[in-house]
Amino acid sequence: MNQRRPRRPAPRPPEGTPAPAELARMARSGLAAAARVARWADAALGPGRDGAAVDGKATLADATADRAASELGLTATEVRADWDTARLAGLIEVHGDSARPGWRLRAWDRDDSAVLRGWVALFDAWSLASPEPADHEPATVAEVVSAMPQVLSFLQLSAGPVPVAQLLDLLAQRVTELRTERCEIPYGPQAMPSAAAVPAGAAVAAAAAVPSVDADPAEPAQEAELAPLLDWALHALASVGALTYGAAQATLTPLGSWAVWVKLEQICVAAQSPAGNIEQAAEGMLRGCAQLRPNAARAEYRAWLAARPVGRAVTDLLAAARGEDALLRGLAFEALRVVGAPAEHDVRSVVDEPALRPYALLWLAEHDGVDPEDAHEVLTRQEATWLWVDTAAAVADHGEAPMLVRHLESAVQPTVPQLLDEVRAVGHPRTVQVLVALAAAHPDPALAKAVRRAAFQVHTGGN
Repeated sequence: MNQRRPRRPAPRPPEGTPAPAELARMARSGLAAAARVARWADAALGPGRDGAAVDGKATLADATADRAASELGLTATEVRADWDTARLAGLIEVHGDSARPGWRLRAWDRDDSAVLRGWVALFDAWSLASPEPADHEPATVAEVVSAMPQVLSFLQLSAGPVPVAQLLDLLAQRVTELRTERCEIPYGPQAMPSAAAVPAGAAVAAAAAVPSVDADPAEPAQEAELAPLLDWALHALASVGALTYGAAQATLTPLGSWAVWVKLEQICVAAQSPAGNIEQAAEGMLRGCAQLRPNAARAEYRAWLAARPVGRAVTDLLAAARGEDALLRGLAFEALRVVGAPAEHDVRSVVDEPALRPYALLWLAEHDGVDPEDAHEVLTRQEATWLWVDTAAAVADHGEAPMLVRHLESAVQPTVPQLLDEVRAVGHPRTVQVLVALAAAHPDPALAKAVRRAAFQVHTGGN
């Protein structure tokens, strides 16, 4: 007898956490300036109009910044700052010399979860939101970024203002631990580090650690070295709305506390119940099937397809695939595999659409009899890399950190440096967010540092 496995209830947030609607209101308020610039770009920089960037690297052209400043009543500096925030939050995507709104902007006024995902994406990218200090060793900056999850965890557990001196002591302890762990690791393949040794990027500590009362105090010289970097990190986190910083103390905002809790609990956006998917529109049906096992999902696809004309169903699935949520793109083509031959004409018609091309080519190869395990050979290296980034975006948005780390193994590139080089060159609009999330999830400090550096280079258009 087939029994549906009961779903584990989601952990409840700490007492006093604002309701999701209130959190979304806060996020909308904090990102209002970025959304305003994004909407201006949607209206002023659409297809056939002047481009947003002159170098193909998402750098806002001077003339465009001046024009936006004039029309919005801002300074060019404010426009650039809001533009960068909008890109990090996924409200704007830049393709070459043109800009277009991200899917989150389209859903901004009606979908609280899209707003909160956008804010969490900005929160994860806090180290890109403000220029890192130029007069410090990059390795030390990377250590501070890796150590900040513990600082954030302590702030969240404290549930109130914490003196900066106490945070500095905690930061110094964690940096010392990172340096000790790095020195103790011999060359060659190693076992997976313990949870306490795993840095998790800019927003998450898999196991929150509170400084021990018995811990050795940090050396004054080390604290002097780290104090300006802690100041930079706290200012950067304050700039994205994660905390307030002043009077020699820091306090997480309600949004910041909620985001740290979400990261600590590894909560993913819960998929809709599969019950009643037959009456859902394509997007709702796909979301409802997101957490089902493959066989159960295919059964849901068959039931949904049987309830509507096949032509309309295929059209609706492709429309869902054209959205900016990569998870829906992959699921839509899984549903199209259930449709089979009747979908061939429509699938062939989207081969020239960049976002759908890799998926369509794989679908057609399998439809033509190619073994699914060999179908990837029909993709060029660039198409395979684009698909890898797109899939990573789906994992980053809807999966758990270990899944994103395992996703590295599916890349066609033989080495991580080669993968990063090709990912930077492929031009996927979610590249920065994917790299930031991967750096946040990976347990290897050296690899995480390299991925963060690649994210920074993509964000700034550097080499």
